[in-house]
Amino acid sequence: MSRLTSIPPDNTISAAGGSQSVRGFIHLKRVLPTPMLRDLWRLMALSALVGLIAGLGAIAFYVMLDAGRWLFLETLAGYHPPPPGGESPLFLAPEGELRRWVLFLMPVLGGLLSGVLVFWLAPEAEGHGTDAALDAYHNKAGKIRARVPLIKALASALTIGSGGSGGREGPIAQIGAGFGSLLGSWLRLRPHDRRVLMAAGLGAGVGAIFHAPLAGALFSAEVLYRELDQEYEVIVPSVIASIIAYGVFAMKFGWNPLFTNPGYCFRNPLELGPYFVLALVVAAGAILYIKFFYGTRDMFRKLPLPNHIKPMLGGIAVGVVALVLPQAIATGYGFAQKALFGQGGLTLLFAVGLAKIATTSFTIATGGSGGVFGPAVVIGACLGGATGTLLQKILPGMQLQPGAFAIVGMAGFFAGAANTPISTIIMVSEMTGNYHLLVPSMWVCFIAYMLCKRHTIYEAQLGSRFEAPVHITDMMEAVLKRITVRQVLASRTGKNRLVTVRPDTGLQELAELYENSVYSSFPILDEQGQAIAMVSGRELRTVIVREELDQLVVAMDLSHPLVSISPASNLYQAVKLMADSSEDEICIVAEDEQTRVIDMLSRADVISAYHAALTRGQQEQLLTD
Repeated sequence: MSRLTSIPPDNTISAAGGSQSVRGFIHLKRVLPTPMLRDLWRLMALSALVGLIAGLGAIAFYVMLDAGRWLFLETLAGYHPPPPGGESPLFLAPEGELRRWVLFLMPVLGGLLSGVLVFWLAPEAEGHGTDAALDAYHNKAGKIRARVPLIKALASALTIGSGGSGGREGPIAQIGAGFGSLLGSWLRLRPHDRRVLMAAGLGAGVGAIFHAPLAGALFSAEVLYRELDQEYEVIVPSVIASIIAYGVFAMKFGWNPLFTNPGYCFRNPLELGPYFVLALVVAAGAILYIKFFYGTRDMFRKLPLPNHIKPMLGGIAVGVVALVLPQAIATGYGFAQKALFGQGGLTLLFAVGLAKIATTSFTIATGGSGGVFGPAVVIGACLGGATGTLLQKILPGMQLQPGAFAIVGMAGFFAGAANTPISTIIMVSEMTGNYHLLVPSMWVCFIAYMLCKRHTIYEAQLGSRFEAPVHITDMMEAVLKRITVRQVLASRTGKNRLVTVRPDTGLQELAELYENSVYSSFPILDEQGQAIAMVSGRELRTVIVREELDQLVVAMDLSHPLVSISPASNLYQAVKLMADSSEDEICIVAEDEQTRVIDMLSRADVISAYHAALTRGQQEQLLTD
């Protein structure tokens, strides 16, 4: 028997320090009276720590990106890509002549360096990174190798800084998620808590580097699934982590949104018609983006070349585009900023949007390192601005604003490509500081989401929580807990199938019962009809074939303690009892008399009841639909 211990009264402790620590512990126990509350607050504190490190990681990654841009593009190639309105370059090279052939070579060099770094040290850091984080959440108990965040940051800085078309979201998502995972592993937390911290780090990193803390938190919960489903348990930890990460990042680089705009508003409901056209355009563009991206990946995977060489080949294709349309390389945020002010012109906007699809695919799908959200923002802004410019000419009386279409196009394009309409609406609003276009953004995002529902840029997304390996056990437990043993008994038709034996029942009779009975386990009753033990199939199988034991072995020789359950118990309790006792069948006993067996319950009974419950649920769902 275990001994219970209690904390002695304060006046029984002589040491002042000991008295204070015990009083503090007692006070904590009063404030957080249950283990669940203490675990919750511990998780919140750890989420804040993850946010702090994610914010510092975002700062370091941003500095690395800007240093790479300064070295490769400005200093060596003489190309000065414009920044977005809410950011200023950290490093500046003097203006000089654009060296186009050097600009052509920069993505090639960056692809080679990035490829060698990734494929030699951390192959899971290739590509856009978000899929790797999603896969770790769903299939690897939230575990990410310690070296991955650092390798991802370095490789992405080389890729994007040298002109490769990629965004910040994938790298910072993997960096933040990686630290959350490492913290959970270092503290030996449960897999559930490690996954939560991993998701919180993902959201915190994205929220910080895109100046969008609320959207970052929601993104981490929404991006896990294609359907309109979220991982609700990660939202609060992600919000806490995102607030801290954004605060840390903004203290260094300012509180302005990423993009500036003239303050567009939605004033005329008739504009929803032109915005519907925009939804069709960005949905088509998102599908093209996804198909071109993964088509490029599949094509390069078939090439009989070492993996670390392939990003260099992709860099050659990017370099060719850079000779014609340099606006389509690197992050492209500066050109998206122009689109938000209605600048660029119909032809150039459309051309850059399509070229950006190609350069992003050649950069990341070949094994380079960078995110897919940033390019999607630029592509959406270009297609939105081009659509708005065209509709402005067709419908001059409606006074449409191409810049407003660029903002809404940003949201709609990524909502369709990533199946994340809710977080994307908020993300673009926070990134632009414009909340007056929420109505057209919602309109376009959900139309694009419905049109692109069968496609996703994130292959590791699952359909819904029902498909998540982590939730299969939870859902089974929930269903089984709703079914009682009494309900199983009530669903049976025909006579009772219970078979009992006496303590002196011989082996031959037991063998006949084993062969002819529905069950393979039999309760042993004494002369008063009270259950005293049971004999199960596994004992019978070991001796049933030995004829020389027929006259020597009786039921009590093969018996073991009775394993029983009451009708009021649920099937989850029954399954646990079967697992703990290694029994395929257990006895059902009367609630008022624990030695009176009324029937048997088998694993097959549990499976049938579970299947029936699922079938009823599906039928009810069909009726409500």
